[in-house]
Parts: sequence; C-alpha cells; structure tokens
Amino acid sequence: MTAVAAGALFTWLGMVLAISFLEAPLKFRAPGVTVPIGLGIGRIVFRGLNAAEAVLAAVVVVAVAAGDVPGRVVVAIGVAVGVLVLQLAAIRPVLNRRSDRVLAGETPPRSRAHHAYVAAEVVKVAALVTSGVLALSAV
Repeated sequence: MTAVAAGALFTWLGMVLAISFLEAPLKFRAPGVTVPIGLGIGRIVFRGLNAAEAVLAAVVVVAVAAGDVPGRVVVAIGVAVGVLVLQLAAIRPVLNRRSDRVLAGETPPRSRAHHAYVAAEVVKVAALVTSGVLALSAV
C-alpha cells in the first residue's frame, strides 16, 4: 500500500505544481485576459484542482491506514493533508469572497489571503515531496 500512497502523492504534487505554479500566473499574461476573466477561470480551475486533491488525499489516507507505513511518512502526509484542509476551510472562502466582489465590478482592498494561499502551497509542495520520497524509500 505504500507504493499506492507514493503514486498518489506524486500525482498530487504534479497537479499542484502545474496549476498553482505554472497555469495560475501564466493565464494573466495571455493577451486579452482581464483580471475578472482570469479570476473566473482561476476559480473554476482551482475548484477542480481542490476536488482532485481531496480525492488523492483520501487515497493516500486509505493507503496509509491499510498498510504498514513508517511514522515519518505519516507525519509528512499529515502536513500535506492538514495544509489542504487549511486552504479549503480557511483561505479559499476569503479568496472567494474577494473574487466575488471583483467579478461584481467592485474594487475591494488588497487581501493577504492570496499570499497565505501561496505560502500554504509552498509548504504543501515540500510536504508532498518529502512524503513521496519517504514513501518510495519504504517500499
């Protein structure tokens, strides 16, 4: 089951890297993409990413629960899952409220929530790399 966890962890890692660190910043550089259009696209893309992350996190948790996984792997996985829960429960709602206002034509004040989300993504990427490498070494 550790191999299943490792596969899910690296799939999850690849998705986060591709969307959060490649697609998200690049879409605003495309010709004709305004902030409201970029936010609208981003909300859809991140909703899909977060749903996929939740499924992959569930696969990892089940694989860990069903197998004999070393404690250090469990801790690293716990960090990744914990960060995802933090993002979904605390940070995304704040970002959604602000983007609702922008999409409604308002100009709300800058929010630190975006920076918090990016910082959480960095921590999550580190936890996914660590847990994936540790899981592979335990196979």
